[in-house]
Amino acid sequence: MALKDETASFLERLPLGRNRPVLRYASVLAICALCFFVRWIADPVMPAGYPFVTFFPGVILSTFLFGIGPGILAAVLCGVASWYCFIPPSFSAKFSGGVMFAMAFYALVVLIDVALIDWLQRMNRRLAVERERSRKLAERGEVLFRELQHRVSNNLQVVSGLIALQKKSVSDEAARAALEEAARRLGLIGRIHRQLYDPHGDQLHIRDFLDQLGPDLIDASGKPGICCRVIVEDDFALEPDAAVPMALIIAEAVSNALEHGFGDRDEGRVEISAQRTADGMLELRVTDDGAGLPTGFSLEQTNSLGLKLAQALARQLGGSFDLVAGRVTTALLRLPDGDTV
Repeated sequence: MALKDETASFLERLPLGRNRPVLRYASVLAICALCFFVRWIADPVMPAGYPFVTFFPGVILSTFLFGIGPGILAAVLCGVASWYCFIPPSFSAKFSGGVMFAMAFYALVVLIDVALIDWLQRMNRRLAVERERSRKLAERGEVLFRELQHRVSNNLQVVSGLIALQKKSVSDEAARAALEEAARRLGLIGRIHRQLYDPHGDQLHIRDFLDQLGPDLIDASGKPGICCRVIVEDDFALEPDAAVPMALIIAEAVSNALEHGFGDRDEGRVEISAQRTADGMLELRVTDDGAGLPTGFSLEQTNSLGLKLAQALARQLGGSFDLVAGRVTTALLRLPDGDTV
């Protein structure tokens, strides 16, 4: 990759020495002299009829490295040298029909070479300009994207704060609890919003997502003695459209464990795990070693707004949400694997 970048950078600088004409034309003279020397050394072993064999590369190299002006100079010098020294009769200024045909062929070939190389370099410079313009536009778009996400997140936090302030003026306990829950959910969405949308287009992975979400929920609960552990057997990309409802469901499961499972305890363990199953589902489990579910608990008959919201969000994603009693209490979210990757 580095070699490709270096090659592209070199090609974008062609032709070389655009601000140093003396160096350009001196280099062309050196290239022509080298071509002449090689042809002179090879002349004794060369068959007749190849006067231009070492001069074509010199013209091409001169045009490629230094541009159309030096390329034309190289074509003229190489043409004169090959005609005068290597086309019989050597070292003679005579023109015959054969000599004229050979020189016309040489002129046509080098004209095409010089024109094509110059056209390709013009196109390459134009592409370099467009690439630089696209890079600047991309940088500007990234800055605007970050600013937008920052403002959205801040606005959500502001709304959460306003609801929390409004709660203080409400005397009804049920209304206060509802406002507090709404403020908490908005605050959660605001905190994870920056995490979900990457301006570079990078996808969010489930392990990183849960590693940040779990401890964040514990910190927000005000119970630092609760230990949160995240287990992901097989990491995979997570779609942002599925991440927001998933975060709210997990947040509700963790909050339910903290409120009811650890209502009178400041220490305990919450475990968040994610795994794919053989039947093509994604299972997310939130388990806790708290007090457990009440006897006869039924999720379908609960009056908890949060649990009803978790069920609705799970159905929105094409999955299901349930609470399972046992040695530990488990909140189980099952989603079709295709909705999250």
